[in-house]
Amino acid sequence: MNATVKPSQLIKGATGDWEIVIGLEVHAQVTSNSKLFSGASTEFGGEPNSHVSLVDAAMPGMLPVINEACIRQAVRTGLGLKAQINLRSVFDRKNYFYPDLPQGYQISQYKSPIVGEGEVIVDLDSGDSITVGIERLHLEQDAGKLLHDQHATMSFVDLNRSGVALMEIVSKPDMRTSEQAKAYVAKLRSILRYLGTCDGDMEKGSLRADVNVSVRKPGGPLGTRCEIKNVNSIRFIGQAIEYEARRQIGILEDGGPIDQETRLFDAVKGETRSMRSKEEAHDYRYFPDPDLLPLEFSQAYVDALKAELPELPDAKKARFIRDFALSPDDAGVLVSERESADFYEAVLGKLANAARDGKLAANWVINELFGRLNKDGHGIAASPVSAAQLAAIVDLIGDATISGKIAKDLFEIVWQEGGDPRALVETRGMKQVTDLGAIEKVVDDIIAVNPDKAAQVRDKPAMIGWFVGQVMKSSGGKANPQAVNDILKSKLGL
Repeated sequence: MNATVKPSQLIKGATGDWEIVIGLEVHAQVTSNSKLFSGASTEFGGEPNSHVSLVDAAMPGMLPVINEACIRQAVRTGLGLKAQINLRSVFDRKNYFYPDLPQGYQISQYKSPIVGEGEVIVDLDSGDSITVGIERLHLEQDAGKLLHDQHATMSFVDLNRSGVALMEIVSKPDMRTSEQAKAYVAKLRSILRYLGTCDGDMEKGSLRADVNVSVRKPGGPLGTRCEIKNVNSIRFIGQAIEYEARRQIGILEDGGPIDQETRLFDAVKGETRSMRSKEEAHDYRYFPDPDLLPLEFSQAYVDALKAELPELPDAKKARFIRDFALSPDDAGVLVSERESADFYEAVLGKLANAARDGKLAANWVINELFGRLNKDGHGIAASPVSAAQLAAIVDLIGDATISGKIAKDLFEIVWQEGGDPRALVETRGMKQVTDLGAIEKVVDDIIAVNPDKAAQVRDKPAMIGWFVGQVMKSSGGKANPQAVNDILKSKLGL
C-alpha cells in the first residue's frame, strides 16, 4: 500500500481530516469470438437471444467445455499486470438466484484463481506515480440482461451475454483519492487494449467496475466499506467515490455506523443509493464445479505466451524518453492509447532522420494533430493527415526547407485538401528563404526605416524580437529564423 498520504488528499470534515480508502473490482469482457464454456458468438448488438447455445440457456444435460482462447487471454493479461500465474486453478460454482442467471449459479473462481498477485504503476496528473497492487484475476461467466421497458407488466430477459467470459481484476485497497482511482482504471484499460484481451468499451459494458469505498481517520484502522456496483464510466467512478466518501463521513460524524452494503450510482443525481445489504462470501455456497476438471497448464505454455506479448505502455514510454529525448508527459500522452503510440511509431518509421527529429515529430503529433482532432471531435483513426504526410512535414522542417510557421500553413492545406507535402511546398512556393543575401537586404531595409528602434536595441537587447518579427512578416514567413537572428545581431552590433 502507499505508505504516506499527502494532506491535500484528505477530506476536511467537521471533526477533522478523513482519509478515503478505495479498492476496485474491474470486470473486463475477454476479447474472444466465442463464450467461456460454449461456442456461441460473443458479438455485441445481436437480436435478443440470438447468440445463445443450449449450454448458455442451461438446458438439462448440457455440459460446459473450457474455451482455450479465453484461458490464453487471461494468462496474457496476468503477465501484462506483472502477476503470478497459477499453473493450477479451479472453477467453482457461485450459487445465487437471479432471473438472468439460467443455471441458478455462476461458474467463477474462488480460492484458486488463474492469476495471483501483481501490480500496476499509475502516473498521475500531478507528476507523481503510485503502485496499485493487484490481489487476483479470475475468470467467470457473465449473466444475461433483464429488459424492464418492453412490456407493461412483464420483464424480458436477453441471454446473449450469458456465458460471455469475464476477467475480474481485483485491486488491493491502495488508492486514496478519486483521481487515483480514475487514473488506475484508465491505465488498466490501456494495458488491456495493448494486449488485445479486452476492448475496454465502457459504453457497451465490456469494462465496468465495482468500487469499494471506506473512510477512516488518517492512519487509523480500516473502516466499514460499501460497494458501488457496475459503474460504467471513468468520470462516474470519480463522482461515485466523492459522493460516497462524503456520505460516510457525514454519518460517522453524526455518531452513526456505516452499514456494509451494496449500492448503486445514480449518474443523473450524482449520488449513490442503497441496493442491498452485502452478502458475505459464504452465502454464495461456493464449491468446485463438478462438470469441470481443475485447469492445469505448464510453465512452458506461460513462457510461450510471455514471449509473444507486445511492448506495453510502461516499456514503450521508457523507450520514447530514452531514444527520442521526449519529456515524461509527452511520452505518457503518446502511449496512453495504443492507436496514438502506433501512429507516432508510424511517423518515426517514415522520417528521414528519426534520431534527430523524433522529438519534433512528437510535438507535431501531440500539439497539432491531436489538438486538431480533439477540436473536431475525431479519434486518431479518422485523421485526414496520414503518418506519412505528417512525417514529410516534419522532414521539411528538420532539413530547413520550411519554417515552423510555414509548416502550420502546410499542415492546414494537407488537412483540408490532402496531397504530398513536398510537392505542395514546390508548387505553392512555400520554401524557406535561406539565401543570406536576400535576407540581409530585408534586414537593411527594416533597420533603415526604423533608426530610432535600432538605436534603442543596444540598451534593450530584447527588442531584437520586434525586428525578427518585422523581417519574418516582410518575407511572408519564409526567411530562415536562425539566419534572421544572426544577421540582425551582426547589423545591430549585439
